[in-house]
Amino acid sequence: MDDQFPQEESKTIGTPPPETQARPVPPQGIAGPPTGSPPPLFSAPPPPPPPPPFQSAPPPILVPPKPKRSSGSGWRLVALIALVVLAFSLFANLSYLARFLLHSESRSYERNKNLEEVFIERKSSPNKILVIDVEGIITSANLDGGTMGMVDFISEQLKTAAKDNDIKAVLLKVNSPGGEVLAADEINRAITKFQKETGRPVVASMGSLAASGGYYVSAPCRWIVANELTITGSIGVIMHGYNYRGLMDKVGVRPETYKSGKFKDMLSGDKEPDIDKLSPEDRDIRLEERKMVKSLIAETFDRFKMVVRTGRKESYTRNSPEGQQLAEDWESYADGRVFSGKQALNLGFVDELGNFEDAVRRTREIADVPDASLVAYREPFNLGSLLGLFGKSDIKSIKVDLGFNSTRLQAGHMYYITPMVLD
Repeated sequence: MDDQFPQEESKTIGTPPPETQARPVPPQGIAGPPTGSPPPLFSAPPPPPPPPPFQSAPPPILVPPKPKRSSGSGWRLVALIALVVLAFSLFANLSYLARFLLHSESRSYERNKNLEEVFIERKSSPNKILVIDVEGIITSANLDGGTMGMVDFISEQLKTAAKDNDIKAVLLKVNSPGGEVLAADEINRAITKFQKETGRPVVASMGSLAASGGYYVSAPCRWIVANELTITGSIGVIMHGYNYRGLMDKVGVRPETYKSGKFKDMLSGDKEPDIDKLSPEDRDIRLEERKMVKSLIAETFDRFKMVVRTGRKESYTRNSPEGQQLAEDWESYADGRVFSGKQALNLGFVDELGNFEDAVRRTREIADVPDASLVAYREPFNLGSLLGLFGKSDIKSIKVDLGFNSTRLQAGHMYYITPMVLD
């Protein structure tokens, strides 16, 4: 058996001799094992370096922040405003004192604290003519932000002029399309009372527009001067309103009204405008309402015609043979129409054609004061008026100056006004 199979060189399976084993290369910087000792089978990793000794961080040093130095801008602004207010007040008081000293010779009346006198045209004579402006819509409300409304301001001027014996006449400068019935009537009565109690004349000078209520306040004047192109007339009354029931029906809104009387909702804008659609009972009520409104309009219109008739008759009696007498058929023209100054002269509604200078000349002639000065009353400027400027502002929109204040008619109110100036 041994002869049949050749013996092969036996090989030992196991660990090779030391001479043939690969020696591990020590890492760079680490010394290997000594030459004489057998190399280790696996090299151990070097031990980690010891941690640094624990040192506690020093506590932070808290430095208090430096206080901010106030610039004082707020106090400076307050002080500046206070100085401006005081400067204005001092200036106003000094100017008032100067006017008082310059005109101290006119002490024939008790001075009105609400008004101050300013000169429009100064003459050497102590005689004066007071110029009163009737500008814009005639209303009892305050439209210019002052302390008094138009009616109160004009009435106060006439009362003050009545106490001043140096005021020999009043010149009413009218540039108005009219306005509220009551406001125009109060001005009319104040002018009539002034002429009756003092015996001094009031002359009206019409500007570009003196219609309806503008003519109403001019009618009692002793003399009326109008420009040839002045728009005047419009003698009549208007009551305006809107009926929006048709719009409510389109959007599906129906009014529910509870009233104590059958006429309590008279002039309401949500009522059915078509009388044929009403029930017989509602139709009768509607017809009665229309009669009532027409009666109010007719009564106010009769008052207007009476003022024109009386004023022009008394003026012609005093001015005769000068001046103009009302035409016999003047009432046929009192239907709301407007006419020019020339047409008004032909109908007897005015006495003379001219401008403001002509009205001044005529006033001096009637009052027999050819060298009279022209003066006006103004509300004095004071500290309260200045502070009022900082407290409120009436400017809420852009306004266009058309020479008068535009307005809108309020439903249920009667007006002596020409509708052509309404927005």
